[in-house]
Amino acid sequence: MPDTKEFSKTEKAEAFTRDFSALRKEIAKIVVGQDDIVEQLLISLFSRGHCILVGVPGLAKTLLIRTLSKSLNLSFNRIQFTPDLMPGDITGTEIIEEDAATGKKVFRFIHGPLFANIILADEINRTPPKTQAALLESMQEYHVTAGGVRHDLEKPFFVLATQNPIEQEGTYPLPEAQLDRFMFNLWLDYPAFQEEMDIVSQTTAPSQVEIEPILNGEQIMAYQDLVREVPVPDSVLEFAVRLVSMTRPKTSHAPEFVNKYMSWGAGPRASQFLIIGGKARALAQGRYNVTEDDIRSLAIPVLRHRIVNNYAAEAEGLNTVSLIRQLLDEMG
Repeated sequence: MPDTKEFSKTEKAEAFTRDFSALRKEIAKIVVGQDDIVEQLLISLFSRGHCILVGVPGLAKTLLIRTLSKSLNLSFNRIQFTPDLMPGDITGTEIIEEDAATGKKVFRFIHGPLFANIILADEINRTPPKTQAALLESMQEYHVTAGGVRHDLEKPFFVLATQNPIEQEGTYPLPEAQLDRFMFNLWLDYPAFQEEMDIVSQTTAPSQVEIEPILNGEQIMAYQDLVREVPVPDSVLEFAVRLVSMTRPKTSHAPEFVNKYMSWGAGPRASQFLIIGGKARALAQGRYNVTEDDIRSLAIPVLRHRIVNNYAAEAEGLNTVSLIRQLLDEMG
């Protein structure tokens, strides 16, 4: 007879796999295609990460995030980032009001839209660095500070930021150090022809599709803890760390093409996200062990925004994705 603790862990792992699949099916009721993006969004959620989504207008970035929030019994706020948005507009601010009992004036904190479980930070690169920093601090610390008082954010706390890759006028690109806070950088491609046919057919007809919530906040946090318990073989851990270390030019692990085409490599956070993401992916597929394939599948979304190519790469038409693929080929 198996150990009760182990049996309980096995049951939890099986429940995770079922619920992960149920979430994908629920989202597919509204969002046509984008299967890989949906999977990676869910992996990020269960890994306690955050995502940045890049795509031209009309690719259902907002719809996808809103549908995700409906499939989870969580609070949701959308913040439209604009050049005049101030930090207090998203974190909240203190106001002075009179205490009815004493007649004295006191400060009272009014919560901003950041106080929700799922935050859609729409067009994050359209707001100044000061406001971007206020959001990114909350992503890292899970609290905001106003008037010297700390206000904790409700968990789970999941930020999904969007960027438009073609309109760069009047934008404030996120610095590399701030981009590093995001677990995944996901690029949404145009739908395939048949997918676009389905999208047009579905969105131009009367819609009566209802999204059923699959999980609540407490269940999500329990699954986040479960993901961290998944064991990782030393060989897979070494594979992930070696892959990340190979992105760093002028180091002993860097291949010649990295020295030639890259000006900056990824830091240790990339290795951490590869491993924790690999754990979530393994559980989602019904496995309680992480493989090199899990690491390979997450390499592009984890590393894409953490490495910087140079002018030589641009001159030869090489971008960060093609360089990551070369690295994976180099790993064998």
